[in-house]
Amino acid sequence: MLQRGAYGSVNFAANRSLFAVSAFAARANCFLSSRKKPLKIQQKTMSSRFIPSKRYDGVDRNVWIEFTTLAAECKAVNLGQGFPDFSPPEHIKQALADVAAVDSVATYQYTRGVGHPRLVKTMSKLFSPLFGIEIDALKDILITIGGYGALYASISAFIEHEDEVIIVEPFFDCYEPMVKIAGGIPKFIPLKPKSKESAGTSAGWTLDRDELEKMFNKNTKAIIINTPNNPLGKVYSREELELIAEMCIKYDCLCISDEVYEWLLFEDNKHVRIASLPGMWDRTLTIGSAGKTFSVTGWKLGWAIGPSQLIKHLQTVWQNSVYTCPTPLQEAVARGFETEMSRMGTDESYFKILPKQLQAKRDRMVQVLKDFGLKPIIPQGGYFLIADISSLNVDLSDSKDSGDAWDYRLVKWMTRNKKLATIPTTAFYCKEHRHLTEKYIRFCFCKEDETIEKMEKILKEWSKSM
Repeated sequence: MLQRGAYGSVNFAANRSLFAVSAFAARANCFLSSRKKPLKIQQKTMSSRFIPSKRYDGVDRNVWIEFTTLAAECKAVNLGQGFPDFSPPEHIKQALADVAAVDSVATYQYTRGVGHPRLVKTMSKLFSPLFGIEIDALKDILITIGGYGALYASISAFIEHEDEVIIVEPFFDCYEPMVKIAGGIPKFIPLKPKSKESAGTSAGWTLDRDELEKMFNKNTKAIIINTPNNPLGKVYSREELELIAEMCIKYDCLCISDEVYEWLLFEDNKHVRIASLPGMWDRTLTIGSAGKTFSVTGWKLGWAIGPSQLIKHLQTVWQNSVYTCPTPLQEAVARGFETEMSRMGTDESYFKILPKQLQAKRDRMVQVLKDFGLKPIIPQGGYFLIADISSLNVDLSDSKDSGDAWDYRLVKWMTRNKKLATIPTTAFYCKEHRHLTEKYIRFCFCKEDETIEKMEKILKEWSKSM
């Protein structure tokens, strides 16, 4: 029956509600009655055509997923994954809060696909004097999803079938699969200590000139370097970069320079941008990261800087894959850079505060590892140090991971049995060169003092049982 209002008219709103409730009840009764019958389970079948592209063969294993998952499962102290477990600077947090508080439609919608205008303009002002060239904000910069995105765009844009790419070891593990996926052929050259005496610091690990030049040939399309290096912490000197530049120019090859730790330098080490060397701007793509710069790795914002004739091809890759990055994060990073530019060279600059904090954490971790009997290699910059663990007398003969390299098995054993998670160093080497550092593991020291104290306690307890 239709309900009528005070004046006898039909109350349509009330009746719409009644009709809706009745319809819902009817549908619910039908569903419940149908549940009395057993459900017919559709058999899962997979078409033989649904197989992954061959370009992904052999690149399915990922050290971060594997060991981060294991650390979480074992509730271990995580000194493996490279993220700070302390808060970023107040001004970068406030910048994001201010962006979120502004009632502006533009803040919540797409921004310019290849880089938020305010961010690229600010970066142009910041980096132009550092590179020694006037950087065109709209043509010479691409904003990406982390340094990962910039590396992917760089490699995808220029590497083709059977192009050779020289990768300096140790290398961040995504370089090799990205080159392979693009159809390229990775060629590896390791940094080596000049002598046993120099092996204790990352500065003592260098490239041999003759060995480096032999890597170049008519098929060489690019070389990938990382300074400061992950995991070694090596900061390339001007002389070392000049050698690499000489080879790039002589053999007409591209340089992809991963410089995500550019502000994290210890003691009197200086960061030299290879793109600033004579003849290198026009053949260099420089990779950077807001996550590493401002201790906000979860923001996943990075960039590539280079000449427009190169960057335009990265932009083509980007517009046909990811397209753009989150607008609020780009706006917040722009404001963060603006604040840092106003504080540049002062004790208030985060670019000065963070390296000082990290150096103290590095020194503390070095001492803890030495007290335990390990031999750490002192890094010149970055988040990490690697340590010689050959003195550890651990029986891994019964390890269920017997097919893995020794350092993989040890790190898994440590994570499960000592609740201390690190990363095996062979993850940063090709198969042929893994024997060079199989007795090293990587520790991350960009952690709260309490985290390093937990590590120290674990190692002290371990020492008692040795």
